[in-house]
Amino acid sequence: MTRAFLVVMDSVGCGGAPDADQFFNNKTVPDTGSNTLAHIARACANGQAEDGRSGPLYMPNLDALGLSAAVKLASGDEMPGMGATPTGLWGAAEEVSRGKDTPSGHWEIAGVPVPWDWGYFPDTIPTFPEDLTAEICRLANVDGVLGNKHASGTAVLDELGEEHIRTGWPIVYTSADSVVQIAAHEETFGLERLIKLCEDVAPMVHKMNVGRVIARPFVGERSGAFSRTTNRRDFAITPPKPTLCDWVGAAGGKTHAIGKIGDIFAHRGIDTLKKGADRDLMEHLVDSFDTAQDGDLVFANFVEFDALYGHRRDVSGYAAALEWFDTQVPRLFDKMRDGDMIIFTADHGNDPTWVGTDHTRERVPVVGTGQGLREIGVCGFSDIAASIAAHLGLNERGAGESFL
Repeated sequence: MTRAFLVVMDSVGCGGAPDADQFFNNKTVPDTGSNTLAHIARACANGQAEDGRSGPLYMPNLDALGLSAAVKLASGDEMPGMGATPTGLWGAAEEVSRGKDTPSGHWEIAGVPVPWDWGYFPDTIPTFPEDLTAEICRLANVDGVLGNKHASGTAVLDELGEEHIRTGWPIVYTSADSVVQIAAHEETFGLERLIKLCEDVAPMVHKMNVGRVIARPFVGERSGAFSRTTNRRDFAITPPKPTLCDWVGAAGGKTHAIGKIGDIFAHRGIDTLKKGADRDLMEHLVDSFDTAQDGDLVFANFVEFDALYGHRRDVSGYAAALEWFDTQVPRLFDKMRDGDMIIFTADHGNDPTWVGTDHTRERVPVVGTGQGLREIGVCGFSDIAASIAAHLGLNERGAGESFL
């Protein structure tokens, strides 16, 4: 039996991107020198990540595969407290797509680099074109929107959540990513209404080459007590070519999506979908080892590293999430069968020690098992797809070359 398990630890970068000087945080600060994993490990070793956890970063299972070796290969940086001799497949990958966002990273990991420049909105108030704002108002049957600017997703709820409940106007905002985000209260505005609004406005947004419209439902009654729920939905542009997910289907296998994978690929090439918080997703991933069949791909994204800790620049929270994830890895290994391969990687960086609140342009680790000890060096994102395709015996390779 030949199966593949591809696990994206969202935003867990390892520094060293050769073009980091062309990507910025706080508008003017280049991402040169950012390193999500190394800087978290350094902060932990220096006693600067003691909120809810303590001591050096402890990830023995992924480190045994080659995690810290991958960080050093990618960037030259050490991970204090780690440094195991690799026993798995290990290396690092760099991206060619001109973005440091979720669709760019995932599409390229799945063999299809983004062939266009993404559309972005100016950091002005208002930020959105009048015709887009008018269409959102028409579709939502409201007289106006709140926000209409660049904003942090959690801060904007504290700022505008009470006014949203009072007026019924959706909160519409963007970031340094190619995205329109619409936040609304699950009860007072309605979850289904919010999702329908985002789905209906997405075609107009996609014509601007803007990658996603994200529905951001939240609950709570007052500022400081609002919280986003797990009912987020992403409405992404359809990938420009068939991806690894489609290749699997064409060969008779199935792609089982866990987390936001279905949304990222506009549900094309996806056969089953499981969603939830990261701890729920881990249970789905563990269970998938019992249900996936010969020739299948299980494709998972664990988003909370990015959404809850990277953007919020929460080093302690990020470190604790990494350590929790690492404790779960042996559960996956225990479920593996002969012919299985599992690869852990990331889609971009989000260094919580960096300035600003945006993603950081970084290389990403590539570590795995099921193929024995193998150093793959620095490869391309698309080489991950080509390697999984080779493992599954698929003819398609996309833009990459197999490192197997």
